[in-house]
Amino acid sequence: MEIRIEESFRDGTFAEIAYTFAPVGLVVTENRVIRDCNLAFAQMFGYQREELRDQMFSMLYPSDEEFVNIRDRGVKQLRETNTYWDERIMARKDGKLFWCRVRGHSFTPETPLLRAVWSFADLSATRPYVPLTRREREILSHLSGGLTSKEIALRLDISHRTVEVYRAKLLKKFGVSNTGGLFQSLGGIDGDHVVSNSGR
Repeated sequence: MEIRIEESFRDGTFAEIAYTFAPVGLVVTENRVIRDCNLAFAQMFGYQREELRDQMFSMLYPSDEEFVNIRDRGVKQLRETNTYWDERIMARKDGKLFWCRVRGHSFTPETPLLRAVWSFADLSATRPYVPLTRREREILSHLSGGLTSKEIALRLDISHRTVEVYRAKLLKKFGVSNTGGLFQSLGGIDGDHVVSNSGR
């Protein structure tokens, strides 16, 4: 792909170079398929741009289950305000997991995920990765969605007591005494914006 930087400056047409070389990851999606992305996005995940084009977005998540758990988060907010952001764990090509801040804008607000653009910022430098099991990530994801332990138990087809045991383990692991403290330890943000969490 040839980017004509000199011509862009001469002609005053900066859209292509701004998108390609933006210092934050940008990706255009259609029905959860990556249609295009910029260099920063591809590099963040350890791919070449060509490897990501026309691939399902689920390939960038720690597991298919976690993609299913959070794929529709933000749809309601995008419909209402056409703005959305959260912080979540994603997976690089080499399997390493890392925190990202994700922001979205839909071109089709009535059907928000039909066509959208997203920005991704790698938070690795400021958000240490704390390994969690897949089940711990699921519990955290549902807690961040405001579900009670009983509601989580129903969703995951496990007992209410099992959820409480996992919740207690998470509080101990992060050295906090309540769910609010848990979300604070995950980066000082409230649960509304934490949708997936660390480690395999």
